[in-house]
Amino acid sequence: MAGILPPNPNDPRVIRTRQLILDAFVEQLNIMDFNTITVGDITKAATINRATFYAHFQDKYALFEAFLLDAFTNMVLNKVETKGPLSEKTLQELIVALCNYHETSHRCFKRYDSVALLLEENIKVHLGKLILQLISSAAAAADPKSLATAATLLSWSIYGVTYHWNLEGRTEPPAELAKRVMPLLTGGFPMFNPQSSFTEKN
Repeated sequence: MAGILPPNPNDPRVIRTRQLILDAFVEQLNIMDFNTITVGDITKAATINRATFYAHFQDKYALFEAFLLDAFTNMVLNKVETKGPLSEKTLQELIVALCNYHETSHRCFKRYDSVALLLEENIKVHLGKLILQLISSAAAAADPKSLATAATLLSWSIYGVTYHWNLEGRTEPPAELAKRVMPLLTGGFPMFNPQSSFTEKN
C-alpha cells in the first residue's frame, strides 16, 4: 500500500489549515499548561480531525517547534539585518528583538515554566545558527571550530542577558540594555578587535 503523500506546503489550502492549527494551539496555550494540552484539544479548537493534524505535524512537540520558529522569524529574524557580516549594530538589534521576544512569550503562555526549557533550547539553536552565518560571512578563512565556539558564546550570552532582563522585571528599555552590555559582548571577539584574527589556529 502506497504511503500518504505529505501536503504541498505551497497549496493555499494547506497554508490555511496549518495556520488554523497554529492559531488553535496558541489559543490553548493561553488557557492551559503546555504539558496538559492534547492533540484532541487542538483539533477540537481548530475544528479539524486528527488525521488532518497528523498530516501537518508529527505531534504537539513538532507543532510547538513550528510555532516557535514562526515566532522567532517574525520577531527576531525580520527585525535585524541578516545579509551582511555581524556588527555591533546587528548585535544591538538582536538584543532588542530578543527582549521583545521574551516579553511576548511570557504573556503568551499561561504557565511559562512549563515551556521555558523548550523555549530556551529553541532560541539558542536558531540564534546560534544566525550568528554563525553572520560571523562566517566576515571570516571565510577562519577556523570553523573557532567560529562555532564564538557563535555559541555570543548566542548564549545574548540569550542569558535578555532572559534575565525579562525575569528581573524589564527595568530598562531594551535599547539601553543593548548599549550597556555591548562592551562586554564585543571585548573578547576578534571581529570587533582589529588586533586579533579568527584565522589563527592552535
